Amino acid sequence: MEPVRMAQERLPELTDSLIIQGDARVALRKLPDQSIQCCVTSPPYWSLRDYDMPGQIGLEPSVYQFINRLIEVFAEVRRVLRDDGVLWLNIGDAYTSGDRGYRAPDKKNPVRAMSYRPETPEGLKPKDLIGIPWRLALALQQDGWYLRSDVIWEKPNCMPESMKDRPTRAHEYLFLLTKSERYYYDYRAVKERGRNRRTVWSINTQPFNGAHFATFPPALVDPCIRAGSRVGDFVLDPFLGSGTVGLVCNQLDRKYVGIELNPEYVKMADKRLNEIGKQPQLMLVSGGDDGES
Repeated sequence: MEPVRMAQERLPELTDSLIIQGDARVALRKLPDQSIQCCVTSPPYWSLRDYDMPGQIGLEPSVYQFINRLIEVFAEVRRVLRDDGVLWLNIGDAYTSGDRGYRAPDKKNPVRAMSYRPETPEGLKPKDLIGIPWRLALALQQDGWYLRSDVIWEKPNCMPESMKDRPTRAHEYLFLLTKSERYYYDYRAVKERGRNRRTVWSINTQPFNGAHFATFPPALVDPCIRAGSRVGDFVLDPFLGSGTVGLVCNQLDRKYVGIELNPEYVKMADKRLNEIGKQPQLMLVSGGDDGES
């Protein structure tokens, strides 16, 4: 089903699950204030993939520009969250390129090849670990978010790496941020062995056939939605990708709003969600701060 073009004005209310095709910064402005209970998302990582989309996040010349663009997106997320709403943010790290202006193709993952890579960021050295997750988390904290927890997502089946002068990376960060000092968090829904959930989650990565990019494993999304929302609440993912957040919302009787810039991924998410018998409404928003559409 082709998306219906959105009206210029903001939606008066959310009534059912929705996928919006368009730039996250623009699409979020169409959502009503305090209409979302929980946001679960994984933005594009910096300098990792070229999705060949004008206006895409992740190919900024500097990591500081990348973080500033995400701060703009999450400022709108904070507006649409209820006062007791929460944000679960997954973000991966990166190393400086060593001033090599490209990334060679990977036999197991050919889309990792890039004809252009940014120069080493100011203040860093070749081969430095950049520390993107914590740079972003602290920038969001400075922008007004409450930084409540850092979760280590341990990947038992992590990808092997060719580097032999450091340990192989087998984890990513998942941050819990909130709009207010007091917020909704159902600890009973995510207990482990009868005790409060710990901050290290051991969850395998899980490929999705047809997606040539990293996808959320549903097992990572599930506890975020269970803890951060109630049955019937709206859950937001401003970087929907293949639609995993929508899939888990359907399983847990939540509604969702997904935003995705790439029309091919919108089709992929729509098809995936239709296969379980719950078709979301599709809408299109055009335009952006940088003229993208």
